Amino acid sequence: MGTTAIISFILFTVLAATISYFKTRHSQRSTVTGFFFANRSNGFIIIGASLFFSNISANQFIGENESVYINNMSVIGWGISSILAMIIVSEFFIPIYFKTGIRTIPDFLEKRYDPQTKTLVSVIFLFSYIINLLPSVLYGGAVAFSNLIDLSALHLSYWESIWVFVWIMGLIGSVYTILGGFKAITISDTVLSAGMLILIVALPYYGLRYLGHGDFFGGLSTVLSTKKEHLNAIGNSKDAVPFSTLFTGMLIINLYYWGMEQYIIQQVLAARSLADGQKGIALTCFAKLLCPLMINIPGLIAVHLYPVLTNTNQVFPLLIKDVLPPLLMGLSACVLFGAAITTFNAGLNSSSTLFLLNLYKPYMEKKGKLLSDKSLLRTGRLFQISVSLFAMAFAPFIIFSRNGFYEYLQKISAIFSLPIFTIIFIGFITKKMPPIAAKIGMLFFISCYVLSEWVFSIQLHYLHTLAIIFIITILLMLAISRLYPNQNSYTLVLDNQIEIIPWRSRHYYHVVLIALMALVFFIFSSYMLA
Repeated sequence: MGTTAIISFILFTVLAATISYFKTRHSQRSTVTGFFFANRSNGFIIIGASLFFSNISANQFIGENESVYINNMSVIGWGISSILAMIIVSEFFIPIYFKTGIRTIPDFLEKRYDPQTKTLVSVIFLFSYIINLLPSVLYGGAVAFSNLIDLSALHLSYWESIWVFVWIMGLIGSVYTILGGFKAITISDTVLSAGMLILIVALPYYGLRYLGHGDFFGGLSTVLSTKKEHLNAIGNSKDAVPFSTLFTGMLIINLYYWGMEQYIIQQVLAARSLADGQKGIALTCFAKLLCPLMINIPGLIAVHLYPVLTNTNQVFPLLIKDVLPPLLMGLSACVLFGAAITTFNAGLNSSSTLFLLNLYKPYMEKKGKLLSDKSLLRTGRLFQISVSLFAMAFAPFIIFSRNGFYEYLQKISAIFSLPIFTIIFIGFITKKMPPIAAKIGMLFFISCYVLSEWVFSIQLHYLHTLAIIFIITILLMLAISRLYPNQNSYTLVLDNQIEIIPWRSRHYYHVVLIALMALVFFIFSSYMLA
């Protein structure tokens, strides 16, 4: 990056922080609800933008474009198929959460099962965030910036530059979260989402024009007429994402991620009404339809620009440096930086929420101590500082993970996410499932998955394996419920904190979204472009 690009990066980053500060300087941050849930006052635009940008991380910019470069467009299955999952979450999951008045996902498990299940899942959530989510987003951001900004002039090795970028992002993200609270995070996400929308148009345009030697349509013709195998989004068993997995393990993971992942669902729980929450999710769905222009199409362009790359995770940063004018290069760096720290911020905020409300507060209340909001927030901030320091110290060592960073992310996250999804899903659809079935089901799922991935050699895609374990675990829990049913059926008790009238027009938008989702897969298939 040249001087102009670096200056524009700094200016765009400062602008985002300044807007966030002025929009939140009078917001309520002295109460638990105000600090962690923006006082349940966010409208659908803020919810949609914060959901979208909390989901987008530097890992996706790097990893998905790399996957398109070395394989094909099948990797878009993760993002595009998530639209169906979000519609299901909006229609069935979110109303339950708002009706019960929960603040964290484990709160629902306490109402549905018992306090011990809530505590167990809270610990698993925290372990997942501290060991997996927070370090990985810092590491992914550091990888992106080390390829974008060369620190060799400072006589720093690649390993040392990873440390530098991890700590820069970690410190800035921590200060942002600890001082600004959840409202500052969501406003910042909204501003950065606007910047990303600019790049969604600009990067493909400049990339294709560069490929066509100044002729946009010449570059487009090259992409559409040569190396067409990269255009295929309908993956087979040898591709990065086999198409069949969209209907098995991927659907389950997407339902968990968009409907039960605390740092994601907390964006929706800050809504001022159920209708705003549902509108925000629909807005995120429309944004996800545009995502391939930024996190996949650059990989297609790079296939033609760089036929031979030894380090394929350089695909996205290299394209930015070569095709964008300095001003937009600075904006790209700002968006990459924001994508890294905003997911870190959301995870840090949710980690503190889980610890404070589900572990620390109940423990202190058992000891007979009633804590004020001021005292709770002080403890929450100290916890955030501790977790941040650990994440920053641990993140650089992900470079040594066996089989690479992205496999590390996929394999580790599934250990925590799918068992939680299973017991919550069963809690939704059954009335007499006993707490012991939930605990046994979680332990059974975790054990089976660990054995299938790291002990036995199973010749089956891990997403299919997850779906099979999911079904077996459900059958096991149903058998336990048959033998030891709850004597009293679970009934949902209304404890809503906001208006819970659904968005009346949602079904029309859902039909349009599903049609557009199918159209994307059709376009990137052998029936059309491929």
